[in-house]
Amino acid sequence: MIRALLVAAALAAAPAAFAQTASAPAAPAAPQTPGEAEFEALAQAFGAKMEAMQDEMSAVITNTAGDPARRDSELDAIEARYQPEADAFATAVQTFAHGQAAQLPEAQQAEMRAQIEAAMPQIRGVPNQVRTGIETAAAQAEAAPAPAGS
Repeated sequence: MIRALLVAAALAAAPAAFAQTASAPAAPAAPQTPGEAEFEALAQAFGAKMEAMQDEMSAVITNTAGDPARRDSELDAIEARYQPEADAFATAVQTFAHGQAAQLPEAQQAEMRAQIEAAMPQIRGVPNQVRTGIETAAAQAEAAPAPAGS
């Protein structure tokens, strides 16, 4: 259950373009425990913020074509502005997941806590991962040959 929540949180946090690179099996619907609905809403809100960041970064790539210094500066500013959101969401995931892990049998708690801690850098790294994805896509588009007849 905890692993499914962590996967759901990570995928909810990822904008659509980033989420296309990650896939996870759908977890069967289970009754929600106390706090799950609130956590799910928090994850969806974070996902929406990361989509907004992705849109901002995409616009910068388009608007700064030919000016890599300006592009990097503007992308740095956007990433820095959204990083506190990722850090706060990671903390919320950690708090929620540790609370859920505490409800597990003692033998499973240490493993779940380790999985929770392993997920933290990934969640905190979402802004940089989104930026990297956008920059990679832009570089590939620039390097691609122009279609015939253009």
